[in-house]
Amino acid sequence: MPLPAWTPDLESLDLLLSVAELGSVGKAAHAHGISQPAASAKLHRLERRVDLALLVRTPGGSTLTPIGQTFAAWARDVVGAAGALGVNVTSLRTSQSAKLRIAASLTNAEYLMPRWLLLLRRDNPALDVSAVVANSHDVCDRVRSGQADLGFVEMPAVPADLSHTPIGADELVVVAAPDYPAARSERPLAPTDLLTLPLLLREHGSGTRDTFLAALAVALGREAVEPEHAVELGSTSTILATARAGGGLGVLSARAARTDLRNGTLVAVTVTGLTAARPLNAVWMGASPSPAAALLVELARDEAP
Repeated sequence: MPLPAWTPDLESLDLLLSVAELGSVGKAAHAHGISQPAASAKLHRLERRVDLALLVRTPGGSTLTPIGQTFAAWARDVVGAAGALGVNVTSLRTSQSAKLRIAASLTNAEYLMPRWLLLLRRDNPALDVSAVVANSHDVCDRVRSGQADLGFVEMPAVPADLSHTPIGADELVVVAAPDYPAARSERPLAPTDLLTLPLLLREHGSGTRDTFLAALAVALGREAVEPEHAVELGSTSTILATARAGGGLGVLSARAARTDLRNGTLVAVTVTGLTAARPLNAVWMGASPSPAAALLVELARDEAP
């Protein structure tokens, strides 16, 4: 049930207990680092709030009334519980600052995070770090449920219930084996061609898939649509291997395809009007990330491509 509207604040209760212990408002004010007039005003507000006479004020000092003594006995329990809460919260913060649980989408985990973690551990050797790899939607779920302190995603838009900050950007490419018919065409593909050709896409929930389908919808000038002959594959390496074998047009991060494109085992296929760029974001719950998470976010920004 909600607290009564007249519930006093903890600072006023603690000040009242100091008056009871020290015997004057002036001494209590000094102990709390405030002026005597400020302490007197705070105690007057407390009495008005609870509608009880708690103090007897004399030139020689202040004492509690019988009602004030009863009130102070109850207040000690409340202030003591608040003090215990403060100690426990400090302990939790200390524990949290020594541990960092990360969830990262595939592009972040494979091509960016190893460098970040190497630098993080170099400067913070005592930090206990664990990381899991998942698609972007699952990363958000892990952060949302408290299973991860920090997430890295590669999706067109971050869910509104998560705090986030950009750490870089990424671009998707369409690739194929050099002898694949679409790769040997003398003209760029039209966006409508992608609706009928076999596409190698990541699974539902992947930021790569979401970004590509959103970009395709823009290129088509209509709402997002699932390509008729899309093949769903659960990893970037599987898409690369299938594309190399001539199994279709692979859609993946340019970073992931870089080595194959350089070696000529895959070629980039141009699609007219298709621009599939996406932001890379760090996500967390609450107003600000934990101290350890903030260190990694800052490092990721500094290392942003």
